[in-house]
Formats: sequence, structure tokens, C-alpha cells
Amino acid sequence: MQKISPFLWFDTQAEEAMKFYTSIFNNSKIGRVTRYGDAGPGPAGSAMVAEFELEGLRFIALNGGPMFKFTEAISMVVDCKDQAEVDHYWYALSEGGQPGQCGWLKDKFGLSWQIVPEALPRLLSDRDGAKAGRVMQAMLQMTRIEVAKLEAAAG
Repeated sequence: MQKISPFLWFDTQAEEAMKFYTSIFNNSKIGRVTRYGDAGPGPAGSAMVAEFELEGLRFIALNGGPMFKFTEAISMVVDCKDQAEVDHYWYALSEGGQPGQCGWLKDKFGLSWQIVPEALPRLLSDRDGAKAGRVMQAMLQMTRIEVAKLEAAAG
């Protein structure tokens, strides 16, 4: 059993979000959905809690109402092996959402994601400070991270 799980608060879209996220990640599965009964507070039969897994990580989503919204203070990081993987997650998760800077995006539910190719931390931590600085400057100009441009900046 996973000891700590991300718990995501939605207004009414927990089940929709669960289906959206599990459609994007290959190694995912839909878990239990607990529904509101006649006692509410949500409409009877609507999802109250939706459980799902993405890449082996258990998530819990709650339809708790409009009181709380996602902010960039919390984000999900997706580590990608190459540009094809970056592109897959970037375009799928940003559909209906909003691109941000430096590989960040907000999905259609307002949840922030960072789509990070393995090349980025490797190049940013290079012992050659000038090289790492050029990579940083290149990254700061990007929305979706482009590995070829990072490598070109590294020289």
C-alpha cells in the first residue's frame, strides 16, 4: 500500500479528470469511484471520490465544490526520456488548458504539470558553468521544452 498519495480537489470534475489522465498515461488504471448518496452534499449518484493510478502512483480525486482551486504552488512533474515523450505529454495534457514557460502547463482542470526531458537537468547541471548558463537561457525562451535547442545551446 502506498503510504502517501496526491489528493486533488475538484469542483465537479473528479471522474472526468480521472478518465482524462488515465487516457494519457499508458501505465495507468481506473480504481474505485465512490458516489454521493441521497444525503449529499453532492447530487445523488455523482462521483464523490475517484481513485486512479498513473505510472504506479495512486491518486485520489474529490468532488468537493468550488471553494478551492489549483495553483502553481503544487505541480506534477513528468520525467521524459526524449522529445517524442515530451511532445506526447505536452500536447495531451495541455489540450483545453494553457501553456506556461519552461515546460510548465496548466491542464483543462487548472492542475499544473512540468514536462521535463531527461536532457534538461543533465545539461543544467553540467560542470561547465557557461554551458549550463546557455542552456538555462535557451530554456527560459521556451514553453514546450525542445531538446535539440537545449543541446544546440550547450554546444
